Amino acid sequence: MAVGEQYDVLFTGGTVIDGTGAPRVRADVAVSGDRIAAVGDLAGAQAARTIDATGRIVSPGFIDAHTHDDNLLLVDPDVSPKTSQGVTTVIAGNCGVSLAPLAPGRPIPPPLDLLGGPADFRFPRFADYVAALDEAPPAANAGLLVGHSALRLDTMEDVDLPAAADEIDAMRERLAEGMEAGALGFSTGLIYGPNQAATTDEVAAVAEVAGAAGGLYVTHMRNEHDGVEEAMEEAFEIGRRAGAGVVISHHKCAGRQNFGRSNDTLALIERTRERQAVGLDVYPYTAGSTVLLPDMVEKAERVIVTWSEPHPEHAGRDLEDVAADLRLELQAAVAALQPAGGIYFMMDEADVRRIIAYPHSMIGSDGLPHDRHPHPRLWGTFPRVLGHYARELGLLTLEDAVRRMTGLSAAQFGLTDRGEVRTGAYADLVMFDAETIADRATFDEPTRPAAGIDVVMVNGAVVYEEGRHTGNRPGRALRR
Repeated sequence: MAVGEQYDVLFTGGTVIDGTGAPRVRADVAVSGDRIAAVGDLAGAQAARTIDATGRIVSPGFIDAHTHDDNLLLVDPDVSPKTSQGVTTVIAGNCGVSLAPLAPGRPIPPPLDLLGGPADFRFPRFADYVAALDEAPPAANAGLLVGHSALRLDTMEDVDLPAAADEIDAMRERLAEGMEAGALGFSTGLIYGPNQAATTDEVAAVAEVAGAAGGLYVTHMRNEHDGVEEAMEEAFEIGRRAGAGVVISHHKCAGRQNFGRSNDTLALIERTRERQAVGLDVYPYTAGSTVLLPDMVEKAERVIVTWSEPHPEHAGRDLEDVAADLRLELQAAVAALQPAGGIYFMMDEADVRRIIAYPHSMIGSDGLPHDRHPHPRLWGTFPRVLGHYARELGLLTLEDAVRRMTGLSAAQFGLTDRGEVRTGAYADLVMFDAETIADRATFDEPTRPAAGIDVVMVNGAVVYEEGRHTGNRPGRALRR
């Protein structure tokens, strides 16, 4: 530092875990503007603000590799569930579900209704949505995917059919516009109604546009139950044909009869990685959550209602109890609650641990911020990995846990100068207490903020500190 130069912010006395997986080091971190200006022994350095990081970890801000925060970024610009747990960047537009491109007035069937109501879908071009984020920046950064459901609903007369050639061409045109606007890739949710009729050929033809632009193919696969390996093979084939790297969303082996199959699925991923680019994300819970689907209800061991438009009073209750109160059979109760959402208990803890421990697994919350009674992963995913799985269970080191939620995700999604604590990188930082960091959100109380998060900084500005949002909103739409 030149004589007389002053940093904007200086973290002193802390222990840096830099996001690469390297061992932790005692170091100070200086910030100037939106970048990290220096890392090391900065004794004697001057700063407009000094933050004492003694006894704390300073790491890159966490990157949530799988979110449905598309609309949250606009309606809750503090991005409260995420910044409160140290997340500084979210990847939105997953599972084929994105706010754009979808012309106003189009139908909003499940699962698009997870993002909001018809009035929220007001962006006929993907660039319109990106511009909205530019004009009213949120507290966190956002990397964005273009969703297949939005494309199909915007271009097709009947999404219950495979797309015709002209409809595929129309989807390709809209995806090309999205990629030009900076999208990171193309996502599908082949398990859901608007996507189910899509053939492998259709998906590959559309995904080819993302691949040609250097983007990813990110997929909630066609099957995560008995047909999980066949669905993985389809995803890998689409990636090869499209010339795109593949990301398998929220990897799981669902249903009691599939407990233990992660041994086989992870081996398949490992073999496939030898010939093509494959990544995956995982959330640290044995329950998933989405819209209330009759076939999913049949396969789950327990279901909690997360929201119901006609019966909001049942949010947070077990579906079996709701059915009993309504004096209906289970499936009749599901029909009576629609449109609605649910939490499904359907995974094995041993599989969850095995997937978390796999070195190439990114951490993603898959939280649903607009649910009345959301899955606790929305507020607790990252502290749960650091506290429960790393500190308490020793499933992975703190350094590796941080890598899975920072450097690995930044590299996977092509986020330049993000996900690392190093000179010149963007100053997306979190200061936390490794001894006390923990998720406090539960299935009964799902919106309790995490413990152990001291300071969260995005692009050089503090957005969360001492349990409160600061009102700063320095986030950016991160273009490919």
